[in-house]
Amino acid sequence: MVMLADHYDYVIGGDPDRDTIDLAVVDTRTGGVQAKTAETANATGYQHLLEWGGRHAPGRRVWALEGTASFASGFVSCLLDAGEDVVEVGGVRRARGSKNDQIDAVRAARQALSSEHQATPRARGLREAIRLVMNTRHALLASRTKAINELKSAIVTAPEHLRAGLRGVSLAKQLDHVEALAVPVSADVEHRVTVLTLRSITARIRFLSDQVSELDPELMALVKAHAAGPALLSEPGVGPVVAAQLLVSWSHRGRVRNEAAFAALAGTSPLEASSGQRSRHRLNRGGDRDLNRALHTVAVTRLRCHPETIRYETRRTAEGKTHRDIRRSVKRALARRLYRRIQDATTPTAPVVARHVR
Repeated sequence: MVMLADHYDYVIGGDPDRDTIDLAVVDTRTGGVQAKTAETANATGYQHLLEWGGRHAPGRRVWALEGTASFASGFVSCLLDAGEDVVEVGGVRRARGSKNDQIDAVRAARQALSSEHQATPRARGLREAIRLVMNTRHALLASRTKAINELKSAIVTAPEHLRAGLRGVSLAKQLDHVEALAVPVSADVEHRVTVLTLRSITARIRFLSDQVSELDPELMALVKAHAAGPALLSEPGVGPVVAAQLLVSWSHRGRVRNEAAFAALAGTSPLEASSGQRSRHRLNRGGDRDLNRALHTVAVTRLRCHPETIRYETRRTAEGKTHRDIRRSVKRALARRLYRRIQDATTPTAPVVARHVR
């Protein structure tokens, strides 16, 4: 565990917004506020803040910022390029009372001082490229699913002579059939508008499917370019989408301190709920749900076709465990195993508070 007061003389807390960044310098020895300022969130403002930090926090200093992957991302890049040390703080805990950006900046610095483990800023570069592709792909699939549901609903309410050729066939055949529909000159208004609507929805589904198909090779190339990508892809049940989610959630060395913390991040570690003489655990429904879903996909695949996992399920079933309990155990084991694969495949970098961790 690392306490910032043991390594730095000053902590510069920051509360970034879309257009401005507020900073406050806190002395690690006394906890007193040395200076406050605010600047615009652009290249000029970043430079002014960097120079201001050098004047009011000379010597050993660290910047403690909230939202390093969103509003503060540009400022973080500027700080890292200048060789500054940066740590990430979570949402600033606010007690009842006054609240403004300057107060939040002081709270960010003091929250960083009171925490034993500091998270480094999320990695950019390759990690950010993978995240962007994943987010875009997810949005496309959500829109495609919505369009498919619209098509199914339109088929259900279509006139019988149109619906007859679209019922009981696969989606691919439905799309082909809709594209081949003709509108006779004598067709009534309902027939004409129904065909127009079906064609419009079909064209949208085709377009979204093509977009996903274009992103998939790019995602595969990005995953393979990552140091841990080939190791993950060699694991049974892990494809490019799952590997990409694992890499995005892991982010970089130092973000998660060990495999148990990674399992907690994935929501696969049971939470203790003991009281008095009663000792029990409950299901963890927190954590990164996208990561949890990725591990669920791997677990389901392995339980279906991975010999070692199938043998494990057989043994645990004989012990009285349910399929659901076994699947949860497999997910916990996978979280730890895949974390180790990523860690082993990536080059160790400097400690958590070092300046060059990206």
